[in-house]
Amino acid sequence: MQDRPLIVINPNSSTQVTQGISAALDPLRGLGVPIRCETLAEGPPGIESQAQADLVIAPLLDLAMSLSGEAGGFVIACFGDPGLHALRDRLAQPVLGIQECAVMTALTMGQRFGVISILRPSIPRHMRAFGAMGVTARCAGDRALNLGVGQLAEPALTLARMIEVGTELRDSDGADVLILGCAGMAGYRADLEQRLGLPVIDPCQAAVSMAVGRMALYWTRKETE
Repeated sequence: MQDRPLIVINPNSSTQVTQGISAALDPLRGLGVPIRCETLAEGPPGIESQAQADLVIAPLLDLAMSLSGEAGGFVIACFGDPGLHALRDRLAQPVLGIQECAVMTALTMGQRFGVISILRPSIPRHMRAFGAMGVTARCAGDRALNLGVGQLAEPALTLARMIEVGTELRDSDGADVLILGCAGMAGYRADLEQRLGLPVIDPCQAAVSMAVGRMALYWTRKETE
């Protein structure tokens, strides 16, 4: 059994988002790795642009490094993975980002994935990441809800819009698996799967499931640079 916890860091300052992330991870608890969620108090209420993502990197790294002595691994719970590679450079423990893990999971569950984003300005940031990963040919589309992070807590509005956008990704773009493009969307996954008939990936669940496996097997980097 792994005694050190997997620490999941929400880089925005919304404790409500952190609570939603924690609830989404309940099915993965009890697998031998403790899971703990932390909120970055210095972050913005929601990360909705490249600038906001870049600005959280320094305080995120500071928080992670302050916790590194007690952590068995880290997950960065923001779709865009701010600070992912910088933190990997500093630590031997597993460090995973929810965007990267969601895409890798999607590639095992369908031929072409579609992403449900929060706002249009998020999409270029996602596409740059997909290009860096070499998976743009497998991306059917990335469509925005045009709802801010705070609005995701309005269930009727959010689910209706997610069904609309998910239908467009399925029927117009040809996606056969969907990725929720924000850490705050986890509570809608089951309803969306039922309504659309496609697998829907919550990125926090995808990243934590990978991290738990790596920690259980003690797959770590042997040395830092």
